[in-house]
Amino acid sequence: MTTPFYTSPEQLVRDRSEYARKGIARGRSNVVLTYDGGIAFVAENPSKALHKISEIYDRIALAAVGRYNEFESLRVAGVRHADMRGYAYDRRDVTGRALANAYAQTLGSIFLENQKPYEVEIVVAEVGQTAEEDQIYRLTYDGSVSDEQGYVAMGGQADTVAESLRQHHNPNASLQETVAVAVRALEAGTAGQAPPNAAVGQTANGGERRLAAGTLEVAVLERDRARRCFRRITGKALDDLLAQSSPEPGGDGT
Repeated sequence: MTTPFYTSPEQLVRDRSEYARKGIARGRSNVVLTYDGGIAFVAENPSKALHKISEIYDRIALAAVGRYNEFESLRVAGVRHADMRGYAYDRRDVTGRALANAYAQTLGSIFLENQKPYEVEIVVAEVGQTAEEDQIYRLTYDGSVSDEQGYVAMGGQADTVAESLRQHHNPNASLQETVAVAVRALEAGTAGQAPPNAAVGQTANGGERRLAAGTLEVAVLERDRARRCFRRITGKALDDLLAQSSPEPGGDGT
């Protein structure tokens, strides 16, 4: 009789963590950051149909990176959770913290009980009546949750993107300035990467790709709205916003 194969719990957790981290790192980056009018979401996403940024409830939105089918199932579950809680109690009882806790329990259970963990990382953001009441929660593949202040970067070269945000983010900046900071950070995370459909080894000047409106997904949670604070910025509105955010020709871009 053969001896069953044994893997220690510590090794199993390490293997699952490494598997999930590699899957997340293969995706394009997504950033969430505060500005003077609320919370902005900017992601590198050339698809017009598969969104990485979505509305959850009145003042709550979700940003995600990783496997689309997995974070889409989390989005749908979050919308149902929020709707049921708002219907059973009161709309004011639907909070970002409660939703983040629910997601943490779900992701933690999947990580420990399923053979394959979810290859996702998500942010639950809730815009408050004041800047001090804004909430940004980052959740990783194993259900770990952290309360972020000001900004967060996920996916791809997240450390490089986060360093750029650390240097340039200003919570009192306008939306145009904030989008410019976010795009600059995303471009910093593309250093050494070839643009889509480019020849092997091709990169932009300086090693960074330039990100145009067609490769970006942008949305905001606007503080001054009474309800349904989420607004997706697309088409001409996005073109105009990026044009206003771009540095003047000949400038140093700082």
